[in-house]
Amino acid sequence: MESGDSNIIIHVISVLFNMSWQIFWPLAFGLILSSFIRHLLPVDTVVKHLGKTDAKSLTFTTILGMVSSSCSYAAASLSHTLLAKKATLANAMAFLVSSTNLIVEMFIVLVALMGWTFLWGEVIGGLILIATVGFLFSRFYPKEVEQELRQHIESAELAKHAHSDCGMDMSNMKSETSDCGMDMSSMKHETSDCGMDMSSVKHETSECGMDMSNMKPETSDCGMDMSSMKHDHMDMPAQEETGLMSKITKSAGFFQMDLAMIGKEILIGVVVSSILIALVPQEGWKALFISNDVGLPTWLHSLLDVIIGIFVAMIAYVCSVGNLILAAALWHGGISFGGVIGFILADVLTIPMMGVYKKYYGKRPTKWMVGLLFLSILFTGLCVDAIFNGFGWVSTDQTVRTLNQSGFGMNMTTVMNLIFIPLSIWYYRLGKKANAGMGMSM
Repeated sequence: MESGDSNIIIHVISVLFNMSWQIFWPLAFGLILSSFIRHLLPVDTVVKHLGKTDAKSLTFTTILGMVSSSCSYAAASLSHTLLAKKATLANAMAFLVSSTNLIVEMFIVLVALMGWTFLWGEVIGGLILIATVGFLFSRFYPKEVEQELRQHIESAELAKHAHSDCGMDMSNMKSETSDCGMDMSSMKHETSDCGMDMSSVKHETSECGMDMSNMKPETSDCGMDMSSMKHDHMDMPAQEETGLMSKITKSAGFFQMDLAMIGKEILIGVVVSSILIALVPQEGWKALFISNDVGLPTWLHSLLDVIIGIFVAMIAYVCSVGNLILAAALWHGGISFGGVIGFILADVLTIPMMGVYKKYYGKRPTKWMVGLLFLSILFTGLCVDAIFNGFGWVSTDQTVRTLNQSGFGMNMTTVMNLIFIPLSIWYYRLGKKANAGMGMSM
């Protein structure tokens, strides 16, 4: 008994390790890309292309999503960034589904595991889903709830910037303005406070969260040595704030904060999915599906299969590419073609992902978001099932591999992980150090 328990534990750990190995680099790449976009992408550029929802903006969103292909958690971070940059909610959600379902690595795995029919099903389904999401979110997402969502984002952004304004260009400030990069020209010499009311503080206390009680009145620097600056003009070295390393450091700060915010949800998703894949045999999934012998109308059978596919995706999910292995098992377990497509598309509706949305947007906005995404995926799965079965494009002789595939060996996954594992560790430590220097310990 003890030996059997040990074997099960070893098997679960093996699956967990393999799954983590398979998804690490796309996840790291997506989060790093998100941090750079958040820091470098001008707001007016996003507003210009994604500030309104139409065919042109959805096309641009789809292309942007395909180019920035990433794990669903990273895609959630990127869509959150677009919303923070004032993109419309419909465009941000369209980006979310395009960057997780219309991506090259997914297409490659789909063909390898399940054949070309499923590739075209995923492409057509992805395009239908983007159009459906654009329509539903622009027409039916309540305006007052969207306002609540944006207030939640703005509050989070203000909280971040309140701690991250130190170390900005202060070359135009006079002696009475020492404020961590904020306009405080109307304040007197004794107020230097990173945007806080410190009118009662004496000359020797100007700290921006640090102990500077031993500094002279002319030193108020948010943690930088400014004792040599003149009272009439504070000249900061421009290259220090505009250089490449400065941009990388500030972007790394966003990367570290993202991981601090959603890291727990990512870990839960990987662990739960690995346990299910390790412990539930392929035959076990068949119990979920309705047999064709029941005699239900075709449309009702398809509807129930798509709902079941979405439900399974909600509780058994790794990442947008990793869950294709389980999709193959579902297909051979008896689920319909539309059910498989619904399962694959529902990678944005997992329980851990809902936790990410709740942290990003708040409780009520997340409920509406999840509801409209569910309806969009359900509609898409039904459409794909009707199209492919109607034209007779669905076959049942697809090949399938084992659920737990080893990702080790000299392949693309190994090469990319050898690059992104040390890169992400360095980038995280850089961001943590930068945030700690600004009084942000997360």
